[in-house]
Amino acid sequence: MEYVNLGKTGLKVSRICLGMMSYGDPINWRPWVLSEEQAKPFVKRAIEAGINFFDTANVYSLGVSEEITGRTLRDYAKRDEVVVATKVFFPSIAQPKENQSGLSRKHIMSEIDASLKRLGMEYVDLYQIHRFDSNTPIEETMEALHDVVKAGKARYIGASSMYAWQFVKMQYAAQMNGWTKFVSMQNHYNLVYREEEREMIPFCRDTGVGIIPWSPLARGFLSGNRQRGSKEATTREKTDGFAHGLYYQEQDYQVADRVAEIAKTRGVTPSQIALAWILNQPGITAPIIGATKMNHLEEAIAAVEVKLSDEERKKLEELYVPHTVLGHS
Repeated sequence: MEYVNLGKTGLKVSRICLGMMSYGDPINWRPWVLSEEQAKPFVKRAIEAGINFFDTANVYSLGVSEEITGRTLRDYAKRDEVVVATKVFFPSIAQPKENQSGLSRKHIMSEIDASLKRLGMEYVDLYQIHRFDSNTPIEETMEALHDVVKAGKARYIGASSMYAWQFVKMQYAAQMNGWTKFVSMQNHYNLVYREEEREMIPFCRDTGVGIIPWSPLARGFLSGNRQRGSKEATTREKTDGFAHGLYYQEQDYQVADRVAEIAKTRGVTPSQIALAWILNQPGITAPIIGATKMNHLEEAIAAVEVKLSDEERKKLEELYVPHTVLGHS
């Protein structure tokens, strides 16, 4: 496993981050997620392979993912050996009332304590805002996050999908007031959705913000098993309405076909080609991968070693067409 600094920080993270959204409550949340017992082998194998970076959120399985993350990591690693990230914005209960979502000071302060309790930890390494909150003053959010860091409940803060101008305003507010700035951006980025290359990624590269993309395989769309006219390949594809609104255009299938073509020539899987492409994009720190089958994890680990030629990259990129902005809601 390779390790790199997260942005300009001194924090070292593995080139692959294991997304813990895949583990939680399949009965009350999503039918494709794995239970705690099913999740254990994945966390164990990740640790064995050198993955030290784990990402969850308060909303995943309405808190159950955080509980599983905390317990499984305690089984296989010491706290100082791993980098744990979680998020705040969405509600962590099924029927939220006022002030139980968003980025108000009240919600941030309540949720960091709730997340730490579920994780069974005294602090998280990276506390991320899951989305931009247009209903809360930026200064209120950034000061609250600063106070979370100063209280020792988080080591660093990060952000996730939003417009670049929104991210710039938040960083500027922190800088002008001497508050903690974001060190990472968890954005939507893969071979079939590259709109982040226009503004967000160049800004992050220019300012030293680490980029940890979500959905690097387009929620499985780039794994080589998606068929035109059907959404039945896997349990997740059948039930993932969010993905249905992101991908599945004809041009997306054309890119996926090109990925599969190059994978066949190289003797690797389409997933490894898609991950190799994103791993070698300038400024990318660690894509966040989901794994509900062990071969998903093994392929991601092996992808770190796959290097693409300039010609292969050109072939992978040349079919892309502009998309509307997706994934900010």
